Amino acid sequence: MRYFNVFGRRQDPHGAYAAVLPKFIKQLLDDERPTINGDGKQSRDFTYIENVIEANLKACLAPSEAAGEAYNIAYGGREFLIDIYYTLTKALGKDIEPIFGPARKGAIKHSPADIAKAHRLLGDEPDYAVARGLNAGIEWYKNNL
Repeated sequence: MRYFNVFGRRQDPHGAYAAVLPKFIKQLLDDERPTINGDGKQSRDFTYIENVIEANLKACLAPSEAAGEAYNIAYGGREFLIDIYYTLTKALGKDIEPIFGPARKGAIKHSPADIAKAHRLLGDEPDYAVARGLNAGIEWYKNNL
């Protein structure tokens, strides 16, 4: 199982290796200006944790023919980081512009996931679109940070 940019409740927004979405949410809740590394036009296939849990359960129940294969676990979409950022600001009712820092050395610009094999062999069909996952994640962070 190869997980692509998983986000959701209980992710630690602190530390050098914190995932970007919980980090942005925490900073925005604290009225801080998050830093976007690069121009924000890099894209990722973000997937909400519920999609990952469901894919894992389907893999456990998959027929033996599906064993021994590598599967990309993601939503199957393409989200630009700057668009995600502004979706978060709108959902949180914040008017905070990000700081644009230098791009991370060695970071790939676009990271799409082909989830066709997981769909075909595991029957995986992610239920949580990014917007739905963001709303659920935001609610958890609002109530738990």
